[in-house]
Amino acid sequence: MQSATLKYKLLKKIKDERFDVDKINQYDLLIHISARDVQVGVVDTAESRLLLLEDFVFPSLSSSDELLSALEQLFDDHALLKAGFWKNVKVAIKHTKFVQVPEPLFVEGSEEEYLRFNAHIDPEKESVRWVKNPIPGAVTIFAVSKDLESWLASLYPNSNLHIFHQSAALIEGVTTVSRERNDSPLYIYVDRFRLHILYAQQGKLIYYNQFVIKQFADYVKYIMLVMKTLNLKQETSDVVLWGYIGKNSPHYHEFYKYINTVVFGNRPKFLKFGYMFDEVQDHHFFDLYAINLLNYEVRITSDE
Repeated sequence: MQSATLKYKLLKKIKDERFDVDKINQYDLLIHISARDVQVGVVDTAESRLLLLEDFVFPSLSSSDELLSALEQLFDDHALLKAGFWKNVKVAIKHTKFVQVPEPLFVEGSEEEYLRFNAHIDPEKESVRWVKNPIPGAVTIFAVSKDLESWLASLYPNSNLHIFHQSAALIEGVTTVSRERNDSPLYIYVDRFRLHILYAQQGKLIYYNQFVIKQFADYVKYIMLVMKTLNLKQETSDVVLWGYIGKNSPHYHEFYKYINTVVFGNRPKFLKFGYMFDEVQDHHFFDLYAINLLNYEVRITSDE
C-alpha cells in the first residue's frame, strides 16, 4: 500500500510488450538519481533493446535524508525496482560534486585532491569514486553518499551493482555519437535546471562542463561563452540538442535566435527501441540511455 503522503510523481511510463519478468537475469537495470528526479530504464542485453522507461520527479526535497526516504518509498511501491538477480544494476548520480581529469594528467591516489577543487567533501558521509571513460581518455571523479551507496548495495546483493556519475554517461554517449560523424558540432544536453555542454571530435573529448541555470537568459549566456572559448562561430557552427526541451518550447526558439544551425539529437544507435517508444521525443532521455555504455568498474578511494 502506498504511503499517505506520496513523495514522488510518475511523469512517464512506457513498457515494451517483450518485457518478461522471468528473464530479469538477462536484463540490465539503469537508474538515474538526483535530488529532483529519477529515471529508470531496463535493457535486454542480448539485443541491446530498451524494454522499460520511467520518469519520476520529487516535488520538494531539501536534504540527502529526504532523498533517501523518497527513494525508499518509490522502490517499496514499485513492482520491479526491488527485484533481485538483474544481470547488472547501473546507477548514475546527478549532482555537482564531480570533476573531470584528462587521463594523461590523472595520478591514482590523488582523487580527493582533484575533487576538492570543485566541491566540499564530507569523509564521514561521502565516498570518493572514480572511473575512466576509455573512448575519450577522461577520468570522472565524484562523491557518493555512503548511506545511498549502502542502501543500494543492500537491495542488489545478487546483481553486479555499478555506481557512476551522470557526466561520465554523457561523455561516453557524446563521444560514441561523435565517432559516427564527419563533422564536429557542439553538443548540448538540457537537464532540469542544469545545462551540459560538450565538444568532441571523432571520439576525442575536447570540452565538457555543466552549468546551473537560475534564469532563462542563462542558457544562451553559457552557450555563447563556450562557443567563444572554442572559437566556434554562432552563425555557422552546428549545435546538436538533447534533453528536457520541446520542439515548440520558448527555449528552442530562443536558441534559434542566436544559433542558426540548432538541430535536435536523434535516438542513439547503441540501443534498439520498439514502436511504443515513438511517443517519446527522440532527443529526450539521452543521458539515461548512455548509462548503458558504461561497462567498466568504478574505483573507490575513501574508506567504506
